[in-house]
Amino acid sequence: MRRRRPILVPLVVVLAVLAATSCAALDTIQQEAGKVETGVTKATSATASATKTARFVRKTFGDISEEEEYYIGRSVAAMILSRYKVYANDALTRYLNGVCAAVAVYSDRPEIFAGYHVLVLDSAEVNALAAPGGFIFLTRGLLKRCQDEDTLADILAHEIGHVCAKHGLQAIKKSRLVDAFRIIGEKAADRYGPSELAQLTDLFEDALADIAEKLIERGYDRKHEYEADELATVYAARMRYDGGGLIDFLGTMVDSDAGGADRGWFATHPKPEDRIKRVQGKVKVFRREKARTNRFKAALAGLK
Repeated sequence: MRRRRPILVPLVVVLAVLAATSCAALDTIQQEAGKVETGVTKATSATASATKTARFVRKTFGDISEEEEYYIGRSVAAMILSRYKVYANDALTRYLNGVCAAVAVYSDRPEIFAGYHVLVLDSAEVNALAAPGGFIFLTRGLLKRCQDEDTLADILAHEIGHVCAKHGLQAIKKSRLVDAFRIIGEKAADRYGPSELAQLTDLFEDALADIAEKLIERGYDRKHEYEADELATVYAARMRYDGGGLIDFLGTMVDSDAGGADRGWFATHPKPEDRIKRVQGKVKVFRREKARTNRFKAALAGLK
């Protein structure tokens, strides 16, 4: 008789609890998580082995699976959408997702759990946000600063770079993961009591807050922004988009108020002058195809 492999409780189960307490909009996550939880509960698991795995393997963001990353990202996305309204333009949204998908194919993570998703935020701020799991948000204000599809593709490549490097997950304090996986490892799936569920809910609520605060309030660390810029130049070049679009965009941010120095890009990104200096010698220049520019202009024609 074959022994069954020990099964760890997926992070998505905990996120379902969190979603039930804080995000009514995530009913789908709850349903899917419930199915996973049922399967885990019925499975025969070696508790000691699970504990060992939780303690010694899953202590860092790098050990979070793509599925878990996706559900973390969905919860963070819900937090973002609780603060920003969505700009309702289906044609524009489809176009942006098409460009993003094309660039993502040439990234270091072309296939993630549920693919990349782009949404426009109805805000005049000049800003872009990339949550774990491939959730990318661009503001109206940022789109209006883009002059063509190459510029747009470079910016999307930058945000995809954040996802590829898992910068969002790195915002979670390591202590939260250690504590959470300790609780998960020490209890079988069908033995969680109110105390354990409360602890897990608090831990992951705090973990999501870590990411949301990083994205919205403080921005990624300077080193992460520079790394995403470098990755953007690589991805854009693979797709033969003109990397100069990123420099053009950054140039529009120099000496600009963009809605206030305490808002958007200026509050969450390094100085554009510094980014230009770092990336200038690394971009690869390609001819900007007229068809792309026309497509871009048509998609953004009604942008207010």
